[in-house]
Amino acid sequence: MAKMGRFDPSGLKEFQKKLEKIDQSQIDGFLEDCAKELAARLFRLVVKKTPTGQYPKSSGKKGGTLKRGWSIGNIRKEGSNYIIEIVNPVEYASYVEYGHRTANHKGWISGKFMMTISENELRDIAPKVLENKLKNFLGGVLS
Repeated sequence: MAKMGRFDPSGLKEFQKKLEKIDQSQIDGFLEDCAKELAARLFRLVVKKTPTGQYPKSSGKKGGTLKRGWSIGNIRKEGSNYIIEIVNPVEYASYVEYGHRTANHKGWISGKFMMTISENELRDIAPKVLENKLKNFLGGVLS
């Protein structure tokens, strides 16, 4: 039969005392930093996925209006949740996102789902991002 080894609980008591010294303002600042980090990552993802219009040089039009339209809106706390806003005020943004009928109403242009896909990608990477931020936060506070 294997031995379990020794266990010294004094280290846990010291760890508990350090955790108790963390004040609410430090926790709130950490949570706000996490929300800002996730907002910045979502912003980068959605801008990267936003298509740019291609126009002939003779038209005088310049593509990229939709891509340039993205911005990070308010980041606020509601209850125990943080709300992140990524906004695009360009009037046709929702048509590019979800799709639309053609001008002659006889066809359908499929959506690009740049925000939807970016949100799903963020959900996949968020646990790892937050874990790393938590390690750094605890390392700084507990040292």
